[in-house]
Amino acid sequence: MNLPDQQVNETRLRVRYAETDQMGVVYHSNHFVWFEIGRVELMRQLGFSYRDMEAQDGRCVAVVEARCHYRAPARYDEEILVRTRLLNVKESVIQFGYELLRARDGMLIAEGETTHIVTDREMKVAALPQKHLEAFRAAAGKTSGSPVEAAR
Repeated sequence: MNLPDQQVNETRLRVRYAETDQMGVVYHSNHFVWFEIGRVELMRQLGFSYRDMEAQDGRCVAVVEARCHYRAPARYDEEILVRTRLLNVKESVIQFGYELLRARDGMLIAEGETTHIVTDREMKVAALPQKHLEAFRAAAGKTSGSPVEAAR
């Protein structure tokens, strides 16, 4: 469920033959690749790239939990809409939500979530730089003064 002031990124992709299994259905692990595509594009929509966050700010966003609920098959050459939003943002934890929809009819293919910790280059938990924290909070429809969001 999206809040009215919550930003959502929508990215379109087409199922490649290499992403399907012997039954002609997208192999299940590809859904997580598509989640990553949506996540990276959401960051671009917010005005920065994950690459720059790593290179310029020394921050990495490591997946610590991932889940996917498969609802319907996706097949070769279908266009898929990857819908990505922020569910929760703290100084060192970010949670994203995803929906994969078949573009032609809006059928829900899968939905999922990933939880990430923010680390430095040595993989030690670290806080997001303030500029990124503010962008993520705004995209999630959260105010920076919220006591829950200020907690680490």
